Amino acid sequence: MTISLDTPLASQTRERLARCRRTGARIGHFLGQMARNPLTAIGGGIILLLLVVAVFAPWIAPYHPLIQDLNNALTPPNAQHWFGTDEFGRDIFSRLVWGARITLYIVLLVSITVGPLGLLLGVTAGYFGGKVDSVLMRVTDIFISFPSLVLALAFVAALGPGLEHVVIAITLTAWPPIARLARAEALSLRQADFVSAVRLQGASSLRILWKHIVPLCLPSVIIRITMNMAGIILTAAGLGFLGLGAQPPDPEWGAMIASGRTYMLECWWVVTVPGLAILINSLAFNFLGDGLRDILDPRSE
Repeated sequence: MTISLDTPLASQTRERLARCRRTGARIGHFLGQMARNPLTAIGGGIILLLLVVAVFAPWIAPYHPLIQDLNNALTPPNAQHWFGTDEFGRDIFSRLVWGARITLYIVLLVSITVGPLGLLLGVTAGYFGGKVDSVLMRVTDIFISFPSLVLALAFVAALGPGLEHVVIAITLTAWPPIARLARAEALSLRQADFVSAVRLQGASSLRILWKHIVPLCLPSVIIRITMNMAGIILTAAGLGFLGLGAQPPDPEWGAMIASGRTYMLECWWVVTVPGLAILINSLAFNFLGDGLRDILDPRSE
């Protein structure tokens, strides 16, 4: 008597292994495409380094970022303090490392809030059109007519200083470009043949939006969010510089520049180091966004 080993459990296991292999192959292909572009690879490497530094900040930073040592105030870079010390004798390298957490906190919270909000409003306006489109786009035009930093200043001034209020303010100023991008994508897709076919089969508007329009708009939205992260960093640093973001003694990069600007002529490292951190990470997100556009947007080929 022959015993078949092709049981339902074995079939499910083979299917899972096949899916894992296909997923691994897609990830490998994606990473290979990124590695072929030097600027994208550099940007991705810098962002990965930023993530590692933020996660392992307690083990990377040699000193506590808040403890003052007035005897070592404004010490230039040396073997003990790689980036020197500030006016209170705090190690700038340690404060820079801990400040990476604050920067990523703002960037990630704004991104995961702005993306769904802009995508939802944009695809809704683009798909339904008519009065829905007019109302949503007029609201978008009102927000987009003001410079983002000025509008963020107004919101933070109304809400009060603090990291959470900075996240809310930047979110309220960053969603309009994403909404307009998603609207443009939805306008080009709503009359497509496959959408008409699905509509004729009786699919509801909600199902068409969720199953067909949104997945096709996601690559463009992800690219735009990635490129917007540089602007988020700069806006957060600007608000911190003006004293409306993280409050002293938190080691936020913009606030570090603001506190050290009095000594910048004699002690260049106090403002140069956090300024370079803002510049390098902003460029990294721009490089990564350009690379993702080349990979995810088929029209760029």
